[in-house]
Amino acid sequence: MDTIEERNQDRSPLIPASDLAEYGDLPLPSPHTEAELTALIGLLKYPGSRIETVSVGHSRDDASRAAAETFSTAWRAGGGTVLTVVDWPESAASWLRPATRLTSATPDAWVVAAAPLGFAQLARRLRRSTDWAPDRTVAFASLQDARLLALAGESVLDGLRGACADGGTWNVRHGWVTSVRPAAAGLTAARPGWHVGTARRAESGDIVAKRSAVEGVDDILDGRQGGPDQGLADHPGHMG
Repeated sequence: MDTIEERNQDRSPLIPASDLAEYGDLPLPSPHTEAELTALIGLLKYPGSRIETVSVGHSRDDASRAAAETFSTAWRAGGGTVLTVVDWPESAASWLRPATRLTSATPDAWVVAAAPLGFAQLARRLRRSTDWAPDRTVAFASLQDARLLALAGESVLDGLRGACADGGTWNVRHGWVTSVRPAAAGLTAARPGWHVGTARRAESGDIVAKRSAVEGVDDILDGRQGGPDQGLADHPGHMG
């Protein structure tokens, strides 16, 4: 007979309905852009990168599915290997099955195209039950949302990086979502993420931040207000 501890391990770390109600309906992802796809691949294939194998995860909405398929095709065309492609619904009983499938192949990196709500729940399961690492994960622009950090919880997504629709990039560090402008024409950064942009901060509690994290603290900050990534010189250009 299983123990209480074993049952607790299998229980889903679902976000309580009362906390979800704080945010209302989160938008579905928009179709990705060519600039976004190029920037995302650039986060994986920078000078000196040794990333060859990836596992791809996506929500079941049309935009996320299309983004995952397009990335997988481009990655294989460039000589990379896609170990597995995993999808998930926006609600599930435990999230353990997609979390296990996404991590079982031990890829060099993970690529995610998803709606914020479903991924927030999956990320909580990933951190609790697998060896998934957010700093070895890149995502499409649909996850560039400070509410995702608040919903997922303190430090769950620290290190996650992604691409913006305009070809810029974004990253999560210490509760901040920092956006980075695209490099100027003719310039190439030695590492992705060296061009200073704007930052959004999500104030998270043990489970989820209150609405003030979105309406108040989560405003676009200017350079004078700063943040932990203001210089961005220490932004990791490698996975892990």
